[in-house]
Amino acid sequence: MKEEKPWYIADNVDEYDSPALFIYPDRIKNNIHTLLENAGPEIFRPHVKTNKIAEVCEMMLTAGISKFKAATIAETEMLAMISAPDVLLAYPPASPKIRRLIRLIQKYPGTRFSCLVDHPDGAQLISDLFNASGLTAFVYIDLNLGMNRTGVTPEKATALYQKIKMLPAMKVLGFHSYDGHIRDQDVNERRRNVEQAFEPVLKLKKELEKLEGKSLTLIAGGTPTGLIHAAAGDRESSPGTFIFWDKGYSDLLQEQKFEWAALVISRVISIPAKDMICMDLGHKSVAAENPQPRIFFLNAPDAVPVSQSEEHLVLKVSDATSFKPGDVLYGVPLHICPTVALYEKAWLVENNHVTGSWRVIARNREINV
Repeated sequence: MKEEKPWYIADNVDEYDSPALFIYPDRIKNNIHTLLENAGPEIFRPHVKTNKIAEVCEMMLTAGISKFKAATIAETEMLAMISAPDVLLAYPPASPKIRRLIRLIQKYPGTRFSCLVDHPDGAQLISDLFNASGLTAFVYIDLNLGMNRTGVTPEKATALYQKIKMLPAMKVLGFHSYDGHIRDQDVNERRRNVEQAFEPVLKLKKELEKLEGKSLTLIAGGTPTGLIHAAAGDRESSPGTFIFWDKGYSDLLQEQKFEWAALVISRVISIPAKDMICMDLGHKSVAAENPQPRIFFLNAPDAVPVSQSEEHLVLKVSDATSFKPGDVLYGVPLHICPTVALYEKAWLVENNHVTGSWRVIARNREINV
């Protein structure tokens, strides 16, 4: 019987230069299916900062997901270009971004855009610019539950809500809270911490809904807490990394059964010592914000990083004679999101064969607007 190739191998890899980003559409489709096994598509608002690829987002649209979250104006426009119905710019915008958001609204009337606000001055500026353009700004009040990055504490949110209500051209849709600081490896401990952190949020939501006589949307979480929020059923959940998965989250979140669907390939370019090989994989080709190891090679699992520079990665191996220049290694990045942003295109691998490519279109700061 013919031995089956490992899922990640591309038999025509020698036709493609390295380093390169390889993605696996069948595994992406499986990850979307795994996500939707946890809750209906209406519960999820995936964050597209991980993939930045229009065709990947179209796969989510096809699966019934209609709401998305983005970190940049370019990611927001990418979603509008594929007619995504509902897009949140999950960022409190300053003046240039507000003006670009207005231009997006004017250019893509079929998409409902929204953004975050967490300060009265920011809200005033959004109101002034939208009002001058004859538009209404849809906003979510950003809540800080302890990550201390953006947002107001729930105790201060009511006062901010009342100030925004007095402004022209503003409509508050609800609240947003990213709890990226809750990353316990034990899922039960993570769940307890989420429930405790969101007690004041749910109290705030209930009180304002009673006061206003209407429901307000709560958008919560990222990948570590996304399935916990989805199970609650009373809020939207915003995971992002699930679409490609990576080594960092597969180690930390072992209860989540997503598959690696994006790899970085690299080649042996030199054998400097009997126990060392050098790869063409430097800081410019894999996310470098974390300590080593930043990438784990599926077909060289015992290789240990020794040093890395802009274009080189030196690995310690047990026997360098088992490698030769030109050998291809397939690596799972520790952190896939900023790794994807380093590549202009992703090569598609289907049935062990590279079949084409997709542009990483939203790695650019601007597309059209």
